[in-house]
Amino acid sequence: MKKIFNATYRKDYLEGYAAGLNPFLSLKTKMNKATVAGFKSGRMDYEDRNGRVSNGIPKRIVTEKVLEDFLVAGMFGFDIDIEGYTTFQINTISKWYQSGTEKYDPNQFANLSSLLNDQKIAMPI
Repeated sequence: MKKIFNATYRKDYLEGYAAGLNPFLSLKTKMNKATVAGFKSGRMDYEDRNGRVSNGIPKRIVTEKVLEDFLVAGMFGFDIDIEGYTTFQINTISKWYQSGTEKYDPNQFANLSSLLNDQKIAMPI
């Protein structure tokens, strides 16, 4: 755990993590322990959202930002578009959307709608 506070280790770990999130990249043969640990962590996070890389790379990639958008959509009761996502991804997305619907408050929806109307912004429903 102390290693993560080392600036060099942290830099290498984060570089590896970023590489692991990219399904088109693979481990290079010459990597230090921090980069390998980061890569494995990043790849595990990618596969938790999108399925195993060995099963193919989906057309649309689910990221933390995408999941947060679905959570917010659920909180405001918005319809969602899941076209282009795999069955594995839809299962992940549905958990986040469901979590949002559990927090749905009709008053928030009305407040948001009013605010957007005041700003002349059309709201997709």
